[in-house]
Amino acid sequence: MPEGDTVFRTAERLRPALVGKTLSRSDFRVPRFATVDLVGDLITDVGTYGKHLFIRTDKLSIHTHLKMEGEWRVFHCGQRWTKPRVNARIVLANDEVEAVGFDLGKVEVLPLADEQKVIAHLGPDLLAPNFDADEAQRRLLAYPKRSIGAALLDQRNLAGIGNIYRSEICFLRKVHPATLVGDIDALPALVAEAHRVMNQAARQPPWRQLVYRKNRRPCPRCGMALVARVLDDPDSPDPVSQRERGIYFCPRCQPEPS
Repeated sequence: MPEGDTVFRTAERLRPALVGKTLSRSDFRVPRFATVDLVGDLITDVGTYGKHLFIRTDKLSIHTHLKMEGEWRVFHCGQRWTKPRVNARIVLANDEVEAVGFDLGKVEVLPLADEQKVIAHLGPDLLAPNFDADEAQRRLLAYPKRSIGAALLDQRNLAGIGNIYRSEICFLRKVHPATLVGDIDALPALVAEAHRVMNQAARQPPWRQLVYRKNRRPCPRCGMALVARVLDDPDSPDPVSQRERGIYFCPRCQPEPS
């Protein structure tokens, strides 16, 4: 699943293509918004919050979420699309380019004022210039008996982390993913590490994965074989999805709590 860094870079690609330009075509290929016509509207901004992307006019916000397979691509007008047309969920075009959202998990058109309703439940955005580390720690500590590996994946605590970066963050801090949040003495340092990792991945890509999807390969720190484990998390807002995602770690560098 694309994580906050991917969405952040997507917005960076879309801004020069769309912002300050008037739409000559809008095509929403989802039933609920199929009749929406934004032709003549000026795109004023493209912003993100965690894994959510917002393309804004002066009155409306086009909210999209990539979910598992989604992505945005930009083409010059008349250029052949590099993905099947049947996979397109939204097309926004001006006199120069077409921005096409393929396989998007969510597409909706909202009044600008309703953006806050979309993100109100989320924790602080790790890529926001005003990231609130204290609030992130407060949210994590609200469930001290939850494993840190599960808590990092919950967007209600910190917005933007997915399965890749929760594995990387725990490895860098030498914390076993099953460690209970309340048992981590250096929780502020772990939150700071999350902030650093996500910003490096978003602003200085590519992030070279240390442990993610490297099950049975040698640990880059000590050489021991890395392992993967699925964490049980009854507090997850999506327990089925949680059970399907393994977290990767080194059993020597990240000893299991007793």
